[in-house]
Amino acid sequence: MKLRQLLFLLIPITLFSQEKEKGNVFGGFESNSQWYLNDTGLIDEFQNPTSHPENPLRTNSYLFVNYKYKNWTAGIQGEAYEKNALLNMNPKYVGTNVATYFIQYKNEKIDVTAGYFYEQFGSGLLYRSWEDRALGINNALRGGRFIYKPTKYLVFKSIYGQQRTGFDVANSKIYGLDTEITLSDIFKYNTTNLSLGLTYVGRDEKTDIENPKFNSLTNGFAGRLNLTHNSFYLSSEFDYKSKDAVVQVTDQIDNNLIKPGSAVILNLGYSKKGFGIDGTFRRLENMGFFSERGAKGNSYNDRIMNFIPSLTKQNHYNLANIYVYQAQPNVILADKDLVKAGEIGGQVDLFYDFKKGSSLGGKNGMKLAFNFSNWNALGGTFYIYNPQDYKTDFLGFGKRYFTDYNLEVTKKWNAKWQSIFSYSNQYYNKKMIQETAGEVNASIVAAEATYKFNSTKSIRVVGEHLWADHDKKNWAGGTVEMNLNSKLSFFLSDLYNYGNELDYMRNHYYNIGGAFRKNSTRIALNYGRQRGGLVCVGGVCRYVPESSGLALSLNTSF
Repeated sequence: MKLRQLLFLLIPITLFSQEKEKGNVFGGFESNSQWYLNDTGLIDEFQNPTSHPENPLRTNSYLFVNYKYKNWTAGIQGEAYEKNALLNMNPKYVGTNVATYFIQYKNEKIDVTAGYFYEQFGSGLLYRSWEDRALGINNALRGGRFIYKPTKYLVFKSIYGQQRTGFDVANSKIYGLDTEITLSDIFKYNTTNLSLGLTYVGRDEKTDIENPKFNSLTNGFAGRLNLTHNSFYLSSEFDYKSKDAVVQVTDQIDNNLIKPGSAVILNLGYSKKGFGIDGTFRRLENMGFFSERGAKGNSYNDRIMNFIPSLTKQNHYNLANIYVYQAQPNVILADKDLVKAGEIGGQVDLFYDFKKGSSLGGKNGMKLAFNFSNWNALGGTFYIYNPQDYKTDFLGFGKRYFTDYNLEVTKKWNAKWQSIFSYSNQYYNKKMIQETAGEVNASIVAAEATYKFNSTKSIRVVGEHLWADHDKKNWAGGTVEMNLNSKLSFFLSDLYNYGNELDYMRNHYYNIGGAFRKNSTRIALNYGRQRGGLVCVGGVCRYVPESSGLALSLNTSF
């Protein structure tokens, strides 16, 4: 479907909304364009300069319009990837077409949706559908959803449909039931909130494997508990996935290795003014869950059914995001040095505010944040030769994947000056995480200062350094950001891999750009180089290759 056809579908909705008594229309438009360029100064490990791809001018665009009338809402989203999607996006994103549409009726007790919709059960470890355009994820379900709230303390949800993949749907059926009961409302607790939840998710996919040793229907079950009492909170969830064929390599279904999957997550913490502590433990075993079995391991998060983010600090400094941990829910029995069936570990966050007037807080106070995370493979017994098999220990720790220590100190000196100091120490096992080779120990230091000229004008300067004993070794980086007013801003940044043992790969990754914002519209333009690696949002990542070029983005809502 061409863009003019898409606009033709949207025009009636827009015209109908012109009469205010008929309802209201709202929506938005987003476009991200990249003009990829040849760059003889950006050299890869094979001593080749970076060259632009076929069709170097590429755009990802999204237009959605929703119409609401009393209890009814209808919507449609069109997407255009012209002439191709941005580099390393799902190759199924091609051309211009209607991507999603829905109609919904909702009142205080019932919520009925037909078409495409997004949903999450519990933490999402068993089922979540969502959209993230930066990652190229849109795994909406096309079908029906029914939500019933007979009382304020009881909610029932049911879903059925097929999962979106590109502009089509996956070759499977997904079923789901979820219920949550708020016990604190039943017993009228004043300072305590207590709820219980139960979930069922089924994925029915028929394969062309002769005499399969697994059922076409894979069943998932989950139970959860959430508790808050004054400043204390606790949440827990257990998930179980019935026996199914293990997929170690994308599109290669192993009919001889049939295993169940499971997940356990426990989060607890305490928070009050000026102090907070939060801890999370998680264990995953064979918990990759896709609407088509063979999709497991694909690099685009295509057809993924559940939400398994990495539970580590979400760093906002560039060099601290070079060695980014990705959750490891899948099974790999490659060789004696590369065996894994999931992950076990956790993280702890500690926050403390030094009071104003104290010896460390000074006149304006000071904020301290500490984070520690550690993740290992599951311990157990693994058989890598035919027939392959494994048996894990529930609390067994295998080889270490990743460790991260972070300390961040924020100090406001006066009404105009503020500074932040950050230190990170990381261990990153490339062989176990990326299935390549090597282990990296890295230390990262970052310092920044912000000066406010007035309420809308400010300048921010950041300096960073990374020391590493392996891989690409040492890096240095810097950023300058200038906000001229509430509408206009500029930035200049550079990352320099000066410590690379290969002198032709001691590249600068510079960027210069700016943004203009007015009301609900934002336009941004930048020119420079993209460092190859992972781009992550909320603990979920996609790989982007190195590139050079000019980028333009436009985002508006109405």
